[in-house]
Amino acid sequence: MSTRPTQRPAITLSKLAEKKALGEPIAMVTAYDYPSAQVAEEAGIDVVLVGDSGAMTVLGYPSTVPVTLDELIMLASAVRRGLSTPLLVGDMPFGSYEVSNEQAITNAQRFIKEAGCDAVNLERGGVVADRAAAIVAAGIPVMGHVGLTPQTATALGGYRSQGRTADRAMEVTEDALALQQAGCFAIVFEAVPSELTEAVMPQIEVPVIGIGAGPATDGQVLVFHDLLGIFSGHAARFVKRYADVRGEMIKGVESFAADVRERRYPEPDHGYTMAPDEVGRLRELLAHS
Repeated sequence: MSTRPTQRPAITLSKLAEKKALGEPIAMVTAYDYPSAQVAEEAGIDVVLVGDSGAMTVLGYPSTVPVTLDELIMLASAVRRGLSTPLLVGDMPFGSYEVSNEQAITNAQRFIKEAGCDAVNLERGGVVADRAAAIVAAGIPVMGHVGLTPQTATALGGYRSQGRTADRAMEVTEDALALQQAGCFAIVFEAVPSELTEAVMPQIEVPVIGIGAGPATDGQVLVFHDLLGIFSGHAARFVKRYADVRGEMIKGVESFAADVRERRYPEPDHGYTMAPDEVGRLRELLAHS
């Protein structure tokens, strides 16, 4: 009898809506490559976002702004090859959707056609809600994103919590409602006060995924490299470290380097051998070469 685990049914938009209706929390992570996608798959994650945060965590940029559409599509394609169950969402980078509805649709289509994503993610409300509506009308599911929107963090005063005054909280709420009206199947709330989330949740009919938005949301998301302690950069207040993978990686590589320098590696078990008669013949050939 096979001991392989039973394959979970694929997560769909209707499944996410069902989870919200039943009060079942949604688990979401970012991922940027094939190995991390496999981890998300085996860990039973519901939604995987190929976030533009990969600009910093895996590509070494100082912010999310420089990452290109081609780079994110490359990362999303790698993640797609490691997933079969979670819903896969591609994060549309800065400059890939703001100019016009036509630009937004064309670039969203690339995530679906070239990378195999199930949906795309857009930051902010306002005019972005119009872009989201256009993409949805073109047949592509869209996840919205309000609160702290890293692509425009400079305009928001830096990487800081949003909606901490009543007026600013209303702006975040209006953005969320506009994205819902545009047809977004889910909305990410990032770095907003718990009180704001609790107050607006009754008005949001689609799943809300929180990241630093308190416990009232329908689900939570963290960056893969943050929650596992892989990324050495500054961690936001909302990050909880569930492992110290980077520390373990450094220890492993240090041990390898020490074994090499002390000639402890490789050991006999790590090599290949020749038959004794072939060794003798080789030596004869070398002697006469």
